[in-house]
Amino acid sequence: MILIADSGSTKTTWMEVESGNMIVTEGLNPHFTSEEQFMAACAAVRQHLSILNFQFSIHFYGAGCGLPAQRRKVASWLAKAFGTSDVHVETDMLAACRATAGDQPALVGILGTGSNACYYDGRQIAYQAPSTGYILGDEGSANHVGRRLLQDYLSGCMPRNISSRFHDAYPMTREEFLDAVYHQPNANRFLASLARFAVEHINDDYCSSEILFSLEEWYNYQLDHLLKISHCMVLYLVGGFAARIKTLIEPVAKNHGLEIKGVVADPIEGLRQYHIKKI
Repeated sequence: MILIADSGSTKTTWMEVESGNMIVTEGLNPHFTSEEQFMAACAAVRQHLSILNFQFSIHFYGAGCGLPAQRRKVASWLAKAFGTSDVHVETDMLAACRATAGDQPALVGILGTGSNACYYDGRQIAYQAPSTGYILGDEGSANHVGRRLLQDYLSGCMPRNISSRFHDAYPMTREEFLDAVYHQPNANRFLASLARFAVEHINDDYCSSEILFSLEEWYNYQLDHLLKISHCMVLYLVGGFAARIKTLIEPVAKNHGLEIKGVVADPIEGLRQYHIKKI
């Protein structure tokens, strides 16, 4: 039995490869998730998929799993939760590569709650853009767009008609917004939730320009260097936010000479197919 999991900052999709049975739990980023929260999610998975203590392997692909220390932490939690030592922890970036490009070289990007990009040589991630996190980076992501919207709203730079609609969508005081960003847990998720407003008003010039600016920043800070190193012009994208703003991503990619081969909201099925081929 093979259990795979693709975990972003917002949600984790678990799937038993052979049967295709799956369950979605909260995001399990080791930078923000406690062991207690992680164990509770694993318990829900065990119950839903009726996993017993027999020989099986787990392949966990997660946001926040780039450093060896974080991968070891997650691996130890998984071993403890499921009672197996056959545990493999990789990044969500590798999951995106395997789910889309398979064994072909390509540039692969994630645009979800956060963002990242890499050059995948068909076997492994050869080059990856530096990640500076949700405060300094995440260009092109829902978090980045939400952050820009909130900054404009609180500083009075948002157009008046849009500001009124934003207030109706998020009836919070200035103090409540700042508390959610600076004092409450999972500020990245909160900021990302605000990007829904831009998507719902994507035909408005202000909202579309905010998304386009964020995408150009993503290209400048993440894709441009990878393109120069790899000379690869093929791009795959993964993430719910990417799927929702596909119509704006396509002209940005075209302007930079990139060919988008696919945009996938959730990589779990592609990841399943990858692992089926390896059985």
